Amino acid sequence: MMRETRNPPPYAELQAVTNFSFLRGGSHAEELVDAAKALGLSAIAVADYNTLAGAVRMHIAAAPAGQPLIIGARLNLQDAPSLLCFPKNRTAYGRLCRLLTLGQRRAGKGECELYLEDVAAHAEGQIFVVIPPQNHPLPLEGGGLEWGCTLPLYVPPLLMIPLTAIPRP
Repeated sequence: MMRETRNPPPYAELQAVTNFSFLRGGSHAEELVDAAKALGLSAIAVADYNTLAGAVRMHIAAAPAGQPLIIGARLNLQDAPSLLCFPKNRTAYGRLCRLLTLGQRRAGKGECELYLEDVAAHAEGQIFVVIPPQNHPLPLEGGGLEWGCTLPLYVPPLLMIPLTAIPRP
């Protein structure tokens, strides 16, 4: 009996970081787009750490390749878990730029100091994805989602909490 082959479900990588995420991302935009095309991803999102610096090069690489691109940033907050932030329109993109400028002006060169209250003030038109803290216990192991419980109070209504498969030792 032959097994029916199925097309894999659509998948978009939402946490791609370019070499503009200093000491975190090592790939150039063109390399990320080439890899996304080779893997058959339905889209790729650039989400550099506290910056939109890689967005232009990602756009330049993705457009001629026909690779759908989602532009955003990873916001590493001082008082809450990190958030992926994806503007829904041009006005929201402007808000994200102002938010990042605010955080970068507060901090030293190459740093960004943002708080959940800042995000709330710039939240209109944004889609947020919570990045669970590293080594946080799974809900079924008694840890709960306490780190995510207050976020919807600040950044409603487009907040998502991703589910990730974590390999067991």
